[in-house]
Amino acid sequence: MPDTIALLRNVAIFRDLDDAELGEVAEVSHEEEFVSGAYIFREGEHGNRLYLIVQGEVRISRDVPGSGEEALAVLKTGAVFGEMAVFDRSERSTHAISNGGTRVLTIARPDFEMLLDFNRELAYKVLWSVTRLLSGRLRSTNDSLRSFLAMSMF
Repeated sequence: MPDTIALLRNVAIFRDLDDAELGEVAEVSHEEEFVSGAYIFREGEHGNRLYLIVQGEVRISRDVPGSGEEALAVLKTGAVFGEMAVFDRSERSTHAISNGGTRVLTIARPDFEMLLDFNRELAYKVLWSVTRLLSGRLRSTNDSLRSFLAMSMF
């Protein structure tokens, strides 16, 4: 568990938590391994857990009609993915594929929600971290869209 706490401490959504709170998160996490090329989840599936890469890489991609799979990102050790579907109870918006073999920690939505329900201070810290994370992603998307629109006008 000490290794799990050290790993969780470096995750953006858990960065504000103290050691006791990180211990609570570690208690509801489970480790899974995926061989290279295995789908961790597929676009369109119901999302019910988030993932933290302990070792290896994960390719995030989506299918583009007429051209096949488009890789969007390659995530490395310490990255969190799959959290959007946990927070908004939506379908997966991308594929997540093990890239060379991957070990992850997973936290199921019911466990995560129970943790947030029973510890309001922890919930407050996590939800503010999630707000900052999503705001940063939205800002980045807006910048990319602005650049794309500027290029398409010429």
